Amino acid sequence: MFDNLSDKLDKALHVLKGHGKINEVNVAETMKEVRRALLDADVNFKIAKDFTKRVREKAIGQNVLTTLQPGQLMVKIVKDELTELMGGEAEGINLGGSPSVILMSGLQGSGKTTFSGKLANFLKNKKGKKPLLVACDVYRPAAIDQLHVVGDQIQVPVYSDRGNNDPVAIAKAGIAQAKAEGNNVVIIDTAGRLAVDEQMMDEIANIHKAIKPEETLFVVDSMTGQDAVNTAKAFNDILNFDGVILTKLDGDTRGGAAISIKSVVNKPIKFIGTGEKMEAIDVFHPARMADRILGMGDVVSLVERAQEQFDEEEARKLQRKIAKNKFGFDDFLNQIQQIKKMGNLKDLMGMIPGAGKALKGLDIDDDAFKHVEAIIHSMTPDERSTPSMLNASRKKRIAKGSGRSVQEVNQLLKQFDQMSKMMKMMQGGGGRKMMQMMGGMKGMR
Repeated sequence: MFDNLSDKLDKALHVLKGHGKINEVNVAETMKEVRRALLDADVNFKIAKDFTKRVREKAIGQNVLTTLQPGQLMVKIVKDELTELMGGEAEGINLGGSPSVILMSGLQGSGKTTFSGKLANFLKNKKGKKPLLVACDVYRPAAIDQLHVVGDQIQVPVYSDRGNNDPVAIAKAGIAQAKAEGNNVVIIDTAGRLAVDEQMMDEIANIHKAIKPEETLFVVDSMTGQDAVNTAKAFNDILNFDGVILTKLDGDTRGGAAISIKSVVNKPIKFIGTGEKMEAIDVFHPARMADRILGMGDVVSLVERAQEQFDEEEARKLQRKIAKNKFGFDDFLNQIQQIKKMGNLKDLMGMIPGAGKALKGLDIDDDAFKHVEAIIHSMTPDERSTPSMLNASRKKRIAKGSGRSVQEVNQLLKQFDQMSKMMKMMQGGGGRKMMQMMGGMKGMR
């Protein structure tokens, strides 16, 4: 996410990050590089120019040149300005209606239908809502089928009327069904086109006028860059929507849409899509995103995701197993599944400060654990619970069954053994002893 922009901003600010003296000349040079980085990320020229002008003025106004650590203060100013540019504060979604009606709008291919499902899943699991999805794309039968597949996947009901070509009537009937069935949120998926046209705008405007939604969201593919911003403006002129959804942000290395869109339409980015899974949806936090763009990670979001997967009872069981030295490969596999549920692995790595730069060039994807899982699944239940019984012939059988080498099986066993010892050490007073040892090692330098 934003890899190219992060790299270029890091290089631009590198000179100023040290503790050395800086002056107006190298601040001006740095701002020129920052502006170039923003333009390469497909940020609007005027927005990039105004941004660097504000940063330069604040830097000189706050006497950055005479502070003890001018580089750090400069990075903070850039971070604060980036945060402001992307909206300042996270914006919630209006769920005040009875039922609350949410209208989804956007071009075809922007990820509207999939995101409707993600939003329904988010509201159901994290907000305790009972959503209903309504299929109002009367032109593309595949869109109706897709919404039903998504609904089945997340166990959320879908209202559709295949024989009806009037999206306004379908939307109204869907809301009526929600009232009758006790659904307190209605998410209406509308038709998209390949480009903005008069017929499309008239149709979405008619639906909007007829149902008066509590929330109108504009869904846009972030990978379209500046085109995304222009499309947002066209939709906002007609709908005066309440917020923006940026999809496919996990595949966007530029980030121009995320940075520019708020300035152009003066509407907040409310959610972002960060992967293909139904759980790959995040509330958009401008400050956290600014941190990530500047390579500072996003520990808060990482902790939040971990807490969502945390099961207190399971944690207690695991603790007891570790204490009795009974931590096995089934438990290890369970830990892997929990990590995978947290989201896209590359995205998670990007939330750890400095990890993005350290892992640059490495191909990290959701299949990173695939060979580990294959090896574990090739073990018998007894072998998984008692790894010490794995002799040479068993290792050979496991390697053959998993399609991996004996060396890889040995490597996994070694890593597992080291991890088990560390977990055991952290259980008792060992954690304190470990810290004391590390303290002693520091003194040896």
